[in-house]
Amino acid sequence: MSHEPQTPQPVVNPLPPVVVALALAIFAVELLLSAGARGLVGGPSAVGWRTEAIQSYGFFAPLLEYIVQQKLWTTPELIRFVSYPFIHLGFSHVLFVIIFLLTLGKLVAEALGGLAVVVTFFVSAAFGALVFAGLTGDPSPLVGGYPAVYGLIGTYTFILWISYGHTGQNQYQAFTLIGFLLGIQLFFGVFFGSSNDWVAEVAGFIVGFLIAPFVARGGLRRLFAKMRQR
Repeated sequence: MSHEPQTPQPVVNPLPPVVVALALAIFAVELLLSAGARGLVGGPSAVGWRTEAIQSYGFFAPLLEYIVQQKLWTTPELIRFVSYPFIHLGFSHVLFVIIFLLTLGKLVAEALGGLAVVVTFFVSAAFGALVFAGLTGDPSPLVGGYPAVYGLIGTYTFILWISYGHTGQNQYQAFTLIGFLLGIQLFFGVFFGSSNDWVAEVAGFIVGFLIAPFVARGGLRRLFAKMRQR
């Protein structure tokens, strides 16, 4: 009796392409800015690339008031609402953004599809910047991917919320991760001081949670199908 050779199964499921693409884009920007700051590329002027990137692509709260007052609904400056997540203050700033993006992006993509990751990432970033500007008016630049990845945390929290409800568990367990993260932020804020960036991050989480049912066609049906298979 002959046996067909079995194809070995990967120990770890591969990351969805959209998640890899977003993470590589963020990492590539940081690699270029870090290399420039160390004089490895770009010559002497490259030392100021990070500052120039923040000035050109970071988000500034006064910008929103200016756009509204001048009714500049098609200004190129609107790109800042979705470009600031790709600019960071340094490697330590970007490290956890990439970790969260790879981890949460994979989970969201597997449940709702790759498009859900892209939509959640950019909508959460834009909404986080909008709330940041509206509530704080802080003139300091908003940069970094935390509001966007907090949106993915929000979407994954919704997935857990539905899953726990489906299995009869306490649905409030779904908020353990965001509660832990906010607790850490509160600790560091009390003892070391903090910026107003947390406003954008919380806003990103909220909108990520709220748009979860709508970010992918058939997403909820796919999610329920997966839960019935378990």
